[in-house]
Amino acid sequence: MTISQIEISEPKYTADNLTMLTFHSSHLNARQDVNVYCQPTSQNNLPIVILLHGVYGSNWVWMNLGGVHQVYDKLRQQGLNEFILVMPSDGGLWQGSAYLPLQEHGNYEQWIMDDVLTAVQTHIPAASSQSNIYITGLSMGGYGALRLGAKFASRFAGISAHSSVTNLTDLQTFIDNPIADYQCALPDEDNILYWSKQNLATLPPIRFDCGKDDALFASNNTLSQQFDELGVLHSYQVFDGGHQWQYWHEHVAKSLLFFDAIEQQ
Repeated sequence: MTISQIEISEPKYTADNLTMLTFHSSHLNARQDVNVYCQPTSQNNLPIVILLHGVYGSNWVWMNLGGVHQVYDKLRQQGLNEFILVMPSDGGLWQGSAYLPLQEHGNYEQWIMDDVLTAVQTHIPAASSQSNIYITGLSMGGYGALRLGAKFASRFAGISAHSSVTNLTDLQTFIDNPIADYQCALPDEDNILYWSKQNLATLPPIRFDCGKDDALFASNNTLSQQFDELGVLHSYQVFDGGHQWQYWHEHVAKSLLFFDAIEQQ
């Protein structure tokens, strides 16, 4: 597909290394927003890291609440390879779209997998269709990263997640809408384990973590055990901390270093 009706921020008016995109989503029939962080570079085909936000958030939260650009810049000074950080809105549905293809409301999955990637590969000079693609996220965004990563396994070079919602029952604790509103065409569409089993042979490297004081800690422990039973190779790490931006600011470096190690293989 091609992206039309796009607005691209003017560098002399925006923060250093930040490009802001607003364009029409073919899958949501609405304008949506994406923040892209990329330092000046002469490189082409740079790897792309998609960072998915949690409930209540939008395209700006990873930078302006989580300081991910500062984490990235510090790691770059220590030798991290160049990446393009792509931070899309989830589509703005209710308190969170869960990045799902919802029958009655819009295909929030393809907003990420089609619209966002096409816009970045077309309008960010350092990106292209040859760029390796990585995905990570926090809370609902962790769920999105794990589910999209498993469903579209062959399109990703690596998957990482922080403090993840692991199923729609987890999601219900954060939202007012009943889970019945998240109806998809396929019965197992929302199930991380279903897609992991379907694409077991092609799953890229996977890691995720959770804080000991997080309400989702037990669910993340269970997911790791289920992955073990299914034969999904993964790394699961447990740290101090809860479901909060301080934790994500500290531990998003784990995702970037994980992706960097894959790039160096």
